[in-house]
Amino acid sequence: MNLPAPGIIWNSLPTPALLIDGEDRVDEVNPAAEAFLNLSAKSLRHQPIGERLAISAPLEEIFRRVRENRSSLFVNDVEVTTGEKAPVQCNLQAAPVGEDPHRILLLIEPRELADRLGRASLVKSAARSAIGMAEMLAHEIKNPLAGIAGAAQLLSMNLTGEDLELTDLIVDETRRVVKLLEQVEQFGNVRPPEKKPVNIHDVLDRARKSAMVGFGAHMLIEEDYDPSLPATLGDADQLTQVFLNLLKNAAEAADGAGKIKIRTFYEHSLRLRRPDGSGQSLPLQVEIIDDGPGIPGEIANEIFEPFVSGRENGTGLGLALVSKIISDHDGWITLDSVPGRTRFRISLPVAPKES
Repeated sequence: MNLPAPGIIWNSLPTPALLIDGEDRVDEVNPAAEAFLNLSAKSLRHQPIGERLAISAPLEEIFRRVRENRSSLFVNDVEVTTGEKAPVQCNLQAAPVGEDPHRILLLIEPRELADRLGRASLVKSAARSAIGMAEMLAHEIKNPLAGIAGAAQLLSMNLTGEDLELTDLIVDETRRVVKLLEQVEQFGNVRPPEKKPVNIHDVLDRARKSAMVGFGAHMLIEEDYDPSLPATLGDADQLTQVFLNLLKNAAEAADGAGKIKIRTFYEHSLRLRRPDGSGQSLPLQVEIIDDGPGIPGEIANEIFEPFVSGRENGTGLGLALVSKIISDHDGWITLDSVPGRTRFRISLPVAPKES
């Protein structure tokens, strides 16, 4: 066995870990994985990983992208089970092994283990408290802001020139702040999206145009669309918010100057496997790619958590909201990032014909 680290490190690693070979079979299993899965390494070795484990993520696609890009890929909130016990909520990390172009290290971090290690627990506890406080403040602040905007509009009726520009600025800025407050409130909004058949390119075009007249005015935004994509089933306004947030994140990472590529394509083989054995096809792919400095590795696996941000003055709300909306749309979002290239990919289902 050619492990990526000395055997003593592999055997003492507290996180369940598996080595996957070039044919997506289990090559090696560490003791933590044996204990977590309640399966012996002998029973798992040389077996296709999908044959013994039910993981609610498209593993074939994850492994393909890791091999293709030679970079790690993080997937949060995945259910893992062997079929003999209840599914366990986990985070996954898939990473290339050394110079081998085929082998992959798959880390399975149970959320309960993350809590015991002192990570996600503190973040989520603080996030829940902060979001609750923010929701309360947002509700209280929106009312006086509406009064300020209304007063400014009344004043503008009798003004001209520079004075009119100032009242227009007051109205525009109060509306912008209200939108930010509404974004905070959305975390506590359990209302499901109002799903209808949506042309994803219409949504992307709407987001792109908004970006080009605002934060992306000095960015080069390229489009690489597959015009034959069928409709998805979703809430057009919520999906627009998703792509606006991703475009804004890309623009801010590049300090407003650089290139963003929006790519769409159809991936026939992409399926999300659920712990109960059922599967869901997610063939519609949207990628937002930027040439910025990349996301720091130490926060990459938590980047979709509330209040986790790679920017000094970032709120950490944008990507958390993106993750929430895509989850509500039965979709899947992943990130792979290296200096000079960051790619967010969103996978969505096709709208049923009867819709």
